[in-house]
Amino acid sequence: MPVFTKKRVFVVITLLLVGGAAAVYYQKETAKSKEEEPKFRTALADKGNITQTVTASGTLNPVALINVGSQVSGTVVELKADFNDRVKQGQVLLKLDPTIFNAQIKQSEASLASAEASRRLAQATLERNQKLVTQNYISGTAMDQAKREVEVADANIKLARAQLDRVRADLNNSVIRSPIDGVIIKRTIDMGQTVAASFQTPNLFQIARDLTKMQIDTSVSEADVGALRDGLPARFVVDAYPDREFEAKLRQFRLAANVQQNVVTYNVVLDVDNKDELLKPGMTAQVRLVVGSRENVVRIPTAALRYKPTEEEQAKEAKALKEKAKNASASASASASSLPAPEADDDVAFRTKKDLTRTFKLYKLDEKNQAKAVDVKIGLSNFKYTEVISGDLKPGDKVITRSLDKTEAR
Repeated sequence: MPVFTKKRVFVVITLLLVGGAAAVYYQKETAKSKEEEPKFRTALADKGNITQTVTASGTLNPVALINVGSQVSGTVVELKADFNDRVKQGQVLLKLDPTIFNAQIKQSEASLASAEASRRLAQATLERNQKLVTQNYISGTAMDQAKREVEVADANIKLARAQLDRVRADLNNSVIRSPIDGVIIKRTIDMGQTVAASFQTPNLFQIARDLTKMQIDTSVSEADVGALRDGLPARFVVDAYPDREFEAKLRQFRLAANVQQNVVTYNVVLDVDNKDELLKPGMTAQVRLVVGSRENVVRIPTAALRYKPTEEEQAKEAKALKEKAKNASASASASASSLPAPEADDDVAFRTKKDLTRTFKLYKLDEKNQAKAVDVKIGLSNFKYTEVISGDLKPGDKVITRSLDKTEAR
């Protein structure tokens, strides 16, 4: 065989071997890369601070809001106060037409004068009869009748005076005055309008005592009220100032429950310092109450508590646990008779409610990047982080927050 032919065969064989080795290496690397493709979105457990808050929506209101009404009816002849006016206690707000009240006063004065005249006549008759009865000119019955006439006259005088006092009070009430120092935030009456107080007291003005001190009336869900206590700090925002947060403090938790469509809420009142008077009555406030705070604790993303493995992953986990239990049963069967009786605390029915409600199962990645279930007991929690009190979890562990589909994995 010629020399060049042997060299050609050698070259071909060498190329075939190199190509085969390259193909095998490529297949192994491809398979390895597929195995190492991430299947989960993870986050690191770490140490840091965590704050738990309760959110609620409420309305800003003055601390003291007085409705000013009228006890008498009449037509408005003078209006001396308007919206946003600052008024002092006793200041005149409006006056009703006094014509009818003055006429009633004159009528009552005339009735009182008539009653007093009748009293004088009855007294004179009584004195005259007292002289006649000693001379036996009249009987004792006539004397008794004269005494009765005097007593009736006294009663009529008292009645006339009471009626006069009443109509004078009505005249005084026709002048509406401010009961407190404050600011008028609402007016429902105009000049010439008739005030009708026959059936119920009409509200003519609303006066806020002091707008530098306000309150927020909120409704808090029954699930959150267990963490509330007087004096808790809070922060809130209003739509009028979206870039600014205001401070508040919990003043009162009201025990009366509000039930709407089987949803139970409680009224919570917060004090607000409004010295700049930027906040106005009726504004809607989004409130965050700080109910707890921890420093330098182990924490995980709250999303990790919401992760649940797929049915396929759950089946693999159940299979692994079953095999582990099968292997352990063989070694445990020999000493099964010597095992102590289960304690009452081993049964869920005997565990405390606190132990059950604060224990969760989450998943972390082990050394082989496989999901491993971990039971942890949690503490404070918010939308971003959750405190881990106990469990097989330490800072730096990767906890699973959700599964990745094939598109995301690539």
